[in-house]
Amino acid sequence: MLSLNRKVILFYFADILLVTASFLIFIWIKPASLRIYLPHYIQPFLVFLGVWLAASIPSKKYSYQGKNSLIDFINPVLISNLIAFGICTIMIVGFNRFQYSRLIVFGTIGLAAFFEVILFSLYYYYRKLNRNSDNSEALTEYLEQMEKLAEEVSTFKLAEPEYTEQFPVFTLNNYKNQIISEISEPAYDFIRTHVDSMHNRTIVLSTTTKFNVEAVPPGVSNVIVNLKSINDIKRINKFFEAVNSKLPVGGVYINCVITNEIRKSRILRIYPWGIKNIAYLFYFIFKRIFPKMPVFKKFYFFMTNGYGRAMSKAEAFGRLYSCGFEIVAEKTINDIQFFAARKIGKPAYDMNPTYGPLISLKRMGKNGKIIHVYKFRTMHPYSEYIQQYVFDKNSLQQGGKFKNDFRISTTGRIMRKLWIDELPMLFNLVTGDLKLVGVRPLSMHYFNLYTRELRELRTKYRPGLIPPFYADMPETLDEIMASETRYLEAYARHPFRTDFRYFWKAVNNIVIKRKRSG
Repeated sequence: MLSLNRKVILFYFADILLVTASFLIFIWIKPASLRIYLPHYIQPFLVFLGVWLAASIPSKKYSYQGKNSLIDFINPVLISNLIAFGICTIMIVGFNRFQYSRLIVFGTIGLAAFFEVILFSLYYYYRKLNRNSDNSEALTEYLEQMEKLAEEVSTFKLAEPEYTEQFPVFTLNNYKNQIISEISEPAYDFIRTHVDSMHNRTIVLSTTTKFNVEAVPPGVSNVIVNLKSINDIKRINKFFEAVNSKLPVGGVYINCVITNEIRKSRILRIYPWGIKNIAYLFYFIFKRIFPKMPVFKKFYFFMTNGYGRAMSKAEAFGRLYSCGFEIVAEKTINDIQFFAARKIGKPAYDMNPTYGPLISLKRMGKNGKIIHVYKFRTMHPYSEYIQQYVFDKNSLQQGGKFKNDFRISTTGRIMRKLWIDELPMLFNLVTGDLKLVGVRPLSMHYFNLYTRELRELRTKYRPGLIPPFYADMPETLDEIMASETRYLEAYARHPFRTDFRYFWKAVNNIVIKRKRSG
């Protein structure tokens, strides 16, 4: 039994108000007045309220003891609501003894469950913000640990130190016990694989703020490890830029992220059948839709304070590449994606990243001019930065597309299949950057995969909306280049005739034969 302390009583009271409000809303929705429906439903509502509260006892919904993650709060809510739903279904449908409106009964359950998810989410983030509100204590504890380590072991002495004041920098072995206790031994093994544990000048942080990174003097370390997930970092690019400024070229940065793919897999794995899809729907709406909608964005960040943000693998890696790093290794350990990145240069300082549904892509146009091609987003944000990474890891499949391209979102695959993503390119047709038929406008990465002769030939003419690809349907990169060469040479001799012929061949393949580019 739950101990009836003050917080538990408050939860009970708040839940009674939520259920009552949900009930009155659906009474009001019915096509009659409250005066007619309300007296008829008072007695069964009190019975239902008793069932609702009793169903919360086995799931310990109102208990806050031992609950650390958001799932710990939401899981009992969904389980208790499922129990209440089952009891009401048996009473109404199974025994067919209670002639009450299904809309009122099941609508009340659904709306009350929604309100409860919001209530317990608010409490979770409120408690989490209180735990993280005093950053000075965390910093003091970290500095005390550094001082203690400095007394126990000798610090690594740089041959030509760039910073004259003393700062605790150690080899990875000095942090072994702390790393294992905070994350896990397999995670430490991953870090050790990519760090010379005996010689590298390593700084290990456990922070979500760039303040602690900026406190590290530049030039004293060639390895920075952060044990906190980047999902809890408010301004991720600024954090990565701060890390970049502290490392030399070739320096290693190791961190972790809980990706959208991992979160989805975890939700579908831990929740029972019938609940997992509902739980994922709530997660998808609150974590992935709200932050991208201007109406709900401020509400979302007010609720979460930026902690636990949803992020795809493509976005996480793309942000790293935009900030001057390249991924050298990645591994999923205990539902956490760890990565090792190497500094290869300075950050791009992209002030206008393509984050919205309509994106502008830099493409090679006529005479080597860079044009901006407009499309609906089909890839996760920052995907444009990791094109080379995906190519190196997966190469190309038939049709010139990347194999296993994790940058493409689920909705993006549907949009590509129906060509919805290319509708905004009609604007480029109007402005004259593209013509109706012509070679595909390519990114610099794709463009550089072509032979020098074809690159020179391509830049003599405007690219087009309908490429010769759909007329010839080539499969390999060599076949694509041969197809474009034939088209461009024919277009140089007879422009109108060539475009007319290629247009109707493409229409026949797309409309009649239902061929796709993959």
